[in-house]
Amino acid sequence: MSERLRLMAVHAHPDDESSKGAATMARYVAEGAEVLVVTLTGGERGSILNPAMDRPEVRENIGEVRRKEMAEARQILGVHQEFSGFVDSGLPEGDPLPPLPEGCFAVQPLETASEPLVRSVRSFRPHVILTYDDEGGYPHPDHIMTNRVSVEAFEAAGDPERYPGTGDPWQPLKLYYHVSFPRPRFEAISAALDERGLDNPYKDLMKRFEDMERERRTWDITTKIKCDDYFETRDRALIAHATQIDPNGFWFAVPMDIQRASWPWEDYHLARSLVDTEMPETDLFAGVRETVGT
Repeated sequence: MSERLRLMAVHAHPDDESSKGAATMARYVAEGAEVLVVTLTGGERGSILNPAMDRPEVRENIGEVRRKEMAEARQILGVHQEFSGFVDSGLPEGDPLPPLPEGCFAVQPLETASEPLVRSVRSFRPHVILTYDDEGGYPHPDHIMTNRVSVEAFEAAGDPERYPGTGDPWQPLKLYYHVSFPRPRFEAISAALDERGLDNPYKDLMKRFEDMERERRTWDITTKIKCDDYFETRDRALIAHATQIDPNGFWFAVPMDIQRASWPWEDYHLARSLVDTEMPETDLFAGVRETVGT
């Protein structure tokens, strides 16, 4: 008998699952895979980025509001989802940066922060895990910690000597990092906008790419998942996170037909693999399908 493919996406806050890899997840759900989003914190310290939602009753109940948003987004994407129960660390600002709040996710010892995820891995038994790179995709302390606990869970969940009491061991087969802002994607979309004579919302971003690439590591794209049929699903899931996403904002400034024609993929870097695969990949489960007999 063949085994159902299972994909786990590990994220720091509600809304991250809809801004990173959402169309990929929707595609695999449609193809019959089981997908679980693990949200490590409740997003309690996230800023309200949509002016229409910046109201006293929202600010006073932001944790509950963000949980409701997450529930709507997971229904749109068709995924399972669970919270690990840690408290959002917030994004520190200032020079020098202030200390992180006591008890927040990013200040937890690695084993404490990783234990719930190890438990989730052993329960859900994913073949593939998605997470952020070792700089978090951007320097938010919760995103950086998300990478650390994801790598720890990938390496530890299959070892019966580690994390006793969190379930039977299970070894995932592949670990990917999101490549969320690849320069070629924005160059392709910008060229298409310029060709049509349309406003380019990425002009400032294009000017900053050289500085950004000097400041942080650029990860090679090893895996391109064609998922343009699910870009509209991704956008509906994003809009469900109303406190974080302005429906009239940056995320939706490029016409859908240009997005699909210019860059119909979501992009990943294969960080760990225990199965044979050939680069470049077009399937997160490349090498896994043969191993599990799908």
